[in-house]
Amino acid sequence: MIKNIPSIILVVIFTAISLNVKAQDPAFSQFYANPLYLNPAFAGSDICPRASLNFRDQWPGIGKTYVTYSASYDQYVDKLDGGIGIGVSKDKAGAGNLNTTHINLTYSYHLKVSKKFAINAGFEAAYRQLGIDWTQLTFGDMIDPVQGFIYNTNEPIASYDNSKGFTDFSSGIIGYGAANDKIDYFFGFAAHHITQPEQGFIGESRLPTKITANLGASFPLNPYGTYRTTSGNRPKNAAIFSPNILFQKQQDFMQINYGMYVIKGPIVGGLWARQSAENFDSFILLIGLEQNEWKVGYSYDVTISDLNNTNTQGAHEFSFAYRLPCRYSNKSYETINCPTF
Repeated sequence: MIKNIPSIILVVIFTAISLNVKAQDPAFSQFYANPLYLNPAFAGSDICPRASLNFRDQWPGIGKTYVTYSASYDQYVDKLDGGIGIGVSKDKAGAGNLNTTHINLTYSYHLKVSKKFAINAGFEAAYRQLGIDWTQLTFGDMIDPVQGFIYNTNEPIASYDNSKGFTDFSSGIIGYGAANDKIDYFFGFAAHHITQPEQGFIGESRLPTKITANLGASFPLNPYGTYRTTSGNRPKNAAIFSPNILFQKQQDFMQINYGMYVIKGPIVGGLWARQSAENFDSFILLIGLEQNEWKVGYSYDVTISDLNNTNTQGAHEFSFAYRLPCRYSNKSYETINCPTF
């Protein structure tokens, strides 16, 4: 019984959260590999049609308690002066006891301010559904001090709703440009769940607005090299260094991610640190492979906070994206030269 205390504590915490559904959104470690999830202004930013798949398994050491899937498609549409996208994500928490499905449509307006600077402004409309299996949850009145969970609960779970659906809206903006022929920079801001929709199963519980801000740059490691070719693309064998910082806040939850990517030809490596206001949480290790049409990436979160004492085994994350050919490939349309993982 004693050796299972950490798992029991996690279950009790999860149950307390579930009653009012005050949990935060899932956070991916490969931020730019899931662009529409990060910021709706990324819709159409690659110009050509792009399909992305993402999978995250967080804390597998406690029984696949938090698993998140995501898929999206976006492309630039000339007649709309911007990009459109569609995405769906599904999050399973508590071994599937609490499921969240999010389906969204996105539009991003692309504005070329000058020869070296452009802005994307995006808007997302979504439908979000939460489902909960009350029969699989555990409550405080079920615990025997010696034998553990052996009693039936007195909670009237038969009268509780099993699902909750509502509309949700988000928006974002991205600015990007070239300081010179060697250095590109980019920054963004996004606000998800702007209307803070009501999502409580029992009492009222508003979904907190999530704020995301990011800032980064890319430049060649060779000081005499060039970042881009005459067509605007990165040279095939270029060695690129890209420092980045990303900030997220949702109600009382806050985290800062800061790190770097190093790119050499088709190989991408990344090292990030993640911390909150209270503690240093983890390191993120990334390896990726990019080709003309596709890319694949893997990252692992190395937990170093006190949470690691429960043997959570960090987090595994996989990404895959496929870029379809299009007629814009040889034209001077502005794309964001930011990391793709």
